[in-house]
Amino acid sequence: MMRAYEMMIIIDGDVDDPKAQAWMKTVTDGVTTAGGEIHGKIDWWGKRQFAYPINKQPSGYYMVAEIVAPAGSLDELERTLRLADDIVRHKLIRLPEAEAERRGMAISAA
Repeated sequence: MMRAYEMMIIIDGDVDDPKAQAWMKTVTDGVTTAGGEIHGKIDWWGKRQFAYPINKQPSGYYMVAEIVAPAGSLDELERTLRLADDIVRHKLIRLPEAEAERRGMAISAA
């Protein structure tokens, strides 16, 4: 069963911009390998100041991806993000059916 997800990733602010943007390809490849697809384009927010320091860092690069993938298939991608030194934080949430439908992801997610 295909499900709709939203993933936010915060990349270390000390990383240079091209290397930070290379994470978009890593995420896209990880989703594709898992049998899923990115819905639309990855939303690149760029470098933002944190409200409070995280791991003694004042800022980081933010990106948000909407994903349609089989249930439980993104475990390997999450493992990769958890082990990566460049990733400060990441969060993967499953979207409720009503929200997935509102975003136009319901056809693939059903």
